[in-house]
Amino acid sequence: MRDENCIFCKLANGEIPTATLYEDEDFRVILDASPAAKGHALILPKEHYANLYELDDAIAAKALVLAKKMITKMTDVLGCDGYNIVQNNGVAAGQTVFHFHIHLIPRFKDDHVVLGWEMGELTEEDKEDILSKIKE
Repeated sequence: MRDENCIFCKLANGEIPTATLYEDEDFRVILDASPAAKGHALILPKEHYANLYELDDAIAAKALVLAKKMITKMTDVLGCDGYNIVQNNGVAAGQTVFHFHIHLIPRFKDDHVVLGWEMGELTEEDKEDILSKIKE
């Protein structure tokens, strides 16, 4: 299913011109119009899923295999030193477009791309709380 009001549905299905790096029956991979670094790309499913929670398991599996394929090829093309693979779910996690997508962000030594968080500490109380609930 597609959402006629979703810009990423339109990008994924070729209704809006893009710099397409790859396309198959399920996905389109495009260069991000507002890149964090040269070569920043987006993996977009052609069907509409708001986030990872809604994604079909088979499509989720294909998305990760495609991410590996793309960063392997793009590392050679760009000569980058590494990659961040970023996928946000929900406003609190930084999601701003509610169509599942994966950011492929090439990293270069001494670049100024900022991704991250302040390191916390896993307390014994938190560990026990989580472990007891996940096993329920």
